[in-house]
Amino acid sequence: MFDLFSSPGRDWSFIVKGEAGDQLMHPYIVARSCGGFQAANGLWVKPDYDFGDCPQPDVVCIPDFFVNPGESVAGKYDPEARWLKQAHEAGAMLASACSGAVLLGEAGFLTNCDATIHWGYVATLTNNYPGVRVRVDRSLVLSGERIVMAGGGSSWQDLALYLIARFVGLKEALEVAKVYMLEWHDMGQLPFASLMSFRQTGDAVINRCQEWLAMNYRTNTPVAAMVSLSGIPERSFIRRFAKASGMTPLNYVHALRIEEAKQMLETTDLPVEAVANETGYEDASFFGRLFRRETGLTPARYRLRFGSLRRALQRR
Repeated sequence: MFDLFSSPGRDWSFIVKGEAGDQLMHPYIVARSCGGFQAANGLWVKPDYDFGDCPQPDVVCIPDFFVNPGESVAGKYDPEARWLKQAHEAGAMLASACSGAVLLGEAGFLTNCDATIHWGYVATLTNNYPGVRVRVDRSLVLSGERIVMAGGGSSWQDLALYLIARFVGLKEALEVAKVYMLEWHDMGQLPFASLMSFRQTGDAVINRCQEWLAMNYRTNTPVAAMVSLSGIPERSFIRRFAKASGMTPLNYVHALRIEEAKQMLETTDLPVEAVANETGYEDASFFGRLFRRETGLTPARYRLRFGSLRRALQRR
């Protein structure tokens, strides 16, 4: 991100004319102290300013940082939260990438607001900030006044391009995208978010049902079969399953089937109708609508994007 913000006005001219232009953005690193520190990936970071001597920024970008999914960080980042509020009150736009959204929550910006974060950290927001609505279907979310968030992975690139377009210009943002060969993540995080559904629970009965379903998801009446396997009344089973997994049994069945369908679309040349049948759906049209609702992509587009990626990587 630091490189992208340093690029507008400078790099396009260098690439096409052989002479660097005037740099139009000037990023710098701020932390609670100027003492250097080692990031979680081992990279050494030396801040340019601490919170006390930092010039007023136009934009503050909060990068991802290491936090356990679902865990509260209350009280651990009070200096950062105070500085973020001060910068925002003075007119700065606040932006976060991936788990950086947690610091927006600590500063009080996420209550009853739309937000996004890496799909693996959704619970970190929903468990700790009242009323937050996490949108994993979007790579960027604008929320409140001068707040913008990017999801996980490389969606920080979308964030950087958005900020360049807003504060410098659309032409410059497009030039940066061309120089760095960036692609907009229009599909959001939906293709990956359902993976969080399959974590084991602390309920042995529900775990046994989940393990059975993993081998028998093609059956015509999987929920009724799990009810029978559990040995408890249907209504009690549905409540207990939802409490343990965060999903109704039927939604869990659909999520598991969709994951299996993804694997087939990535690794085989089976027609979409055959993939639907293999995962328990006799109606290919229903399967297509469900797949698109859950992933944001049609089965054919999913295969085109991820199947070709898998084949390319296998050749290396």
